[in-house]
Amino acid sequence: MMTRKVLVFVSVISLVFGLMACGQKSAESAEFKPKLSTETSCQLTVAGNYSNFESLESEFERFYEYYPNVSLNYVNLDDYNNTITSALVSDEAPDIYVTATWMLDDDKMDAVFENAEVLSDPALGIDLDCIRKGAMWTMENGDVVMLPIFTRSYGMLVNMDIFEKNGLKVPENYKQLVETCDKLKAAGYETPIMGANGLTVAGIYYPFSFPLFCADVIKNPDSIEPLNSMDPSAGEMMRPALEKIKSFVDSGYLNPELCSEQIEDDYNAVIMRFFEGDVPMMLGSGDMVSGTQKRESKSEAFLAEPFKYKFYVVPIDDDGGYFLDSVNLFFSVNKNSANLDMTNEFIRFLMREKELGNMAAIKRLITPTNDFSLDEVYSSLDGFPEDRYFSYQDTGLNDAVNKEFRAAAYKVANGTMTVDEAISSYGSLWDE
Repeated sequence: MMTRKVLVFVSVISLVFGLMACGQKSAESAEFKPKLSTETSCQLTVAGNYSNFESLESEFERFYEYYPNVSLNYVNLDDYNNTITSALVSDEAPDIYVTATWMLDDDKMDAVFENAEVLSDPALGIDLDCIRKGAMWTMENGDVVMLPIFTRSYGMLVNMDIFEKNGLKVPENYKQLVETCDKLKAAGYETPIMGANGLTVAGIYYPFSFPLFCADVIKNPDSIEPLNSMDPSAGEMMRPALEKIKSFVDSGYLNPELCSEQIEDDYNAVIMRFFEGDVPMMLGSGDMVSGTQKRESKSEAFLAEPFKYKFYVVPIDDDGGYFLDSVNLFFSVNKNSANLDMTNEFIRFLMREKELGNMAAIKRLITPTNDFSLDEVYSSLDGFPEDRYFSYQDTGLNDAVNKEFRAAAYKVANGTMTVDEAISSYGSLWDE
């Protein structure tokens, strides 16, 4: 079995130097310069679990401008999570393959990382400096073997036309959020905020207040161990976030029952309901945003009356919101590739702000870089304060804590528990 696969994040210091380096390299990164012979002829395969991967295939075409004799192919592996390890030792092993953080904690996935190229090797010339804090993952020994391609966050889609029509600005802090909801209710919007009333990370409660809970934990590191060990006394850490959920339900800004009636899932249904055009703010994840582009043409209401919309984090406290950073998809390179030099060259080409931004824009997910300018729907994130974004891993919390919070939030919002009851029941809330 491979050595303990604990990941560490780039430090704040390295982030600062990385951003400085990013600025220094901007001119260099703008124009890709081939390192290998442009006459090289070979075939490369990328394996993943997307049924289609148009954004990657667009990068194949761009790479051909430099290496016209290289052939790149994407393969969707059936039952990917159970077949990638055997695929890597087969005669048709992929050169590049999709990886995910959960694989690091699964012994059955050891081969995935044992076969992975060390992409932080300076000799490869891959520019890692412009990857955003929270998106770059480093092995315990300092090696980088998986590179972020897409990321997501959690927040709300805002109907900008509704705000403009009512002379409102998108709220920037909690006080403004409450005032905005009051004004929207007065203007006839019975429920200013909607979403899927469920236990998933793409439902109402995770985007709304889980980032606040995470921020409180980061500020109180002594709470991590008791939270992870399901100590009932640690439930008190949930109070500020749960009280805000309760307040919004009591004030009629959120109506869980109505959301259940009108939104049956946290992806397609939530998008189509938003496109009806009468919901000022719709809570969800970046995956929800990713699905909007293809569904605009499927919504009769949106086709009849299209409107402008943008993604924002929820301004859940006095100073604004928090950007909860989550990597959607990583690429790793097969170190046993028969065409390893060209495989690394393609990764070097791909790992630049321009190419990663192009891919993210096509998929309508968030780029792992700091440049949010390519897709207007995410433009609110441009210049977002660095001290207000973090990943879940930065909290030091395990997955059980995540589930306990979601269960507590759901039960408080739906009236099956009071805030005090949910707090005192910490450690036994998740019963799904």
